[in-house]
Amino acid sequence: MQVPQALIQSLQSVVGFDSVAFEQVHASGDQVVSIRLNPSKSVISPSLNLEAKVPWCEHGYYLKERPFFTFDPLLHAGAYYVQEASSMFVLQALQQLMPDQAGKKVLDLCAAPGGKSTLLASHFKEGLVVSNEVIKNRATILVENMSKWGTAASVVTNNDPLHFQSLPGYFDLILADAPCSGSGLFRKDPDAIEHWSEDNVVLCSQRQQRILADILPALKENGILLYSTCSYSEAENEAISDWLVAEMGMTSMSLELAAEWGIVETISTTYAAKGYRFYPNRLRGEGFFLAAFQKKEAVGFKKQKPNQITGLSKNELEQLKASLPLIEGLAYFQQSGAIRAIPEQWMAEIGLLASHLYIKKAGIEIGSLKGRDLVPAHELALSSLLQAGFPVLEIDLEQALLYLKRKDLVLNGQNGWNLLQYCGLSLGWVKVLPNRINNYYPAQWRILKD
Repeated sequence: MQVPQALIQSLQSVVGFDSVAFEQVHASGDQVVSIRLNPSKSVISPSLNLEAKVPWCEHGYYLKERPFFTFDPLLHAGAYYVQEASSMFVLQALQQLMPDQAGKKVLDLCAAPGGKSTLLASHFKEGLVVSNEVIKNRATILVENMSKWGTAASVVTNNDPLHFQSLPGYFDLILADAPCSGSGLFRKDPDAIEHWSEDNVVLCSQRQQRILADILPALKENGILLYSTCSYSEAENEAISDWLVAEMGMTSMSLELAAEWGIVETISTTYAAKGYRFYPNRLRGEGFFLAAFQKKEAVGFKKQKPNQITGLSKNELEQLKASLPLIEGLAYFQQSGAIRAIPEQWMAEIGLLASHLYIKKAGIEIGSLKGRDLVPAHELALSSLLQAGFPVLEIDLEQALLYLKRKDLVLNGQNGWNLLQYCGLSLGWVKVLPNRINNYYPAQWRILKD
């Protein structure tokens, strides 16, 4: 693999850069494979050959080899997320800067496909995570991955960053993993080399400034901004940090590093803002940059009248509770003919967010009432809200793959709805009828490969 010489030359004066070692690690063809476990599901897949923990992320693991993830049912059950190890450093930043996560409202601005959003959801167990993606088809993938992760206090939106200015001073934390020139991912995606150019770096830097200028009004006073890229270029990293301090009034925040991690702390040229660089020749991970800032400007959130969210009638609520025992502390509402649930403390926020944003998903879809019966939703099966009430069928790998391909199954189950589980984790629903079994795995998520 030949790294662009223009990139090499541009990095010669950057702290921690070793051109010889950098080129050697790219030429080696070595690949680093890592996953992050879902702490709310706590099942380790038998198909994963775990090698060592990612040192800066308690739920992260390196694998000895790359399996064919698509054919692991526990990936589809949300037991883990395949995530690049360097980007898991976001969790370390959260633990250091915002350890008290209760009641916090956080935004993952450029969230698809969902790696950092699922990480936020695992950290902010008592917070509200809003995951946004401006590109429509990528927002659909984000919905799928957040559904599989199973977090109830989450919202997925499909908006431009500018739209969030209608929520001034709203979020306690914003993560902006900005679109970038992608040089940090050359090892993972060699095709990215063909699209890299110095002109594209300049364009990305300008776009990053626009995105940040649009979103920062939505950050509350003393709120935290985490800015990250998968680029090595100073124009997209330290130069953006200087711009944030000079033009946006942000204050740089520092993080503690263990020397053995191999992460390099940098200081921006003009305002000495701290940044953290990941070089693949210094650690087991790809190229990554992260910087943290605090907003000092006093912009308070203005109380606004939220949209009216359609709740359940008394009869509907009684019918739901008769069909399905659920955990305490949930509020129920209707969206597009389906019943959804979210922790009670966040119900008012759903109406407020819906007043200003296009919501793709809010909370967990429970299902829909057909006559006196509940048709359970796939999201319910993958969530932590389901306590009991349905027969459970434990299936083997072959049966699980048939289910995930949405093919016919032969199972011995009770008539009616049955919950399928593999290695103790739920995969979804089937309905057992006298002469057949209906497979209710979502058609748009099915495995297409044989």
